[in-house]
Amino acid sequence: MLHGLHHLGLTVRDVERSAAWYTTVLGFERIGEFAAPGGERRKVFLQHPNVDVRVGLTEHRAGPSDEFDETRVGLDHLAFRAGSAAELDEWQARLAKLAVPHTPVASANSIAGAAVLVFRDPDNIQLEIFFDPS
Repeated sequence: MLHGLHHLGLTVRDVERSAAWYTTVLGFERIGEFAAPGGERRKVFLQHPNVDVRVGLTEHRAGPSDEFDETRVGLDHLAFRAGSAAELDEWQARLAKLAVPHTPVASANSIAGAAVLVFRDPDNIQLEIFFDPS
């Protein structure tokens, strides 16, 4: 039996830059870190006070340094839940204040009454804040 998600792991180019972005922009808190012997891999673990899932950011020093591309096999995007349509408007204002490029809040055509705000992290990983009224 599954009981939910424990964490999401994202590969990033610069773990410190990404950790700073996720804490500043999305309000995550840094809860731990790990460095592999030899320094070939570093991780930062994040938790948000309102989200019941952790995010692990991993930097592979020997890996390729290209940007994320959702058209490749793997992750397409990561969506966080908003509690109301008004919260989406608050997030849109926050992203604008922090100069984070984003789409306007738009209807999510797949679910009646749902709306979505789309933006990207420093590695081009597509993120969404999604309101689902159901």
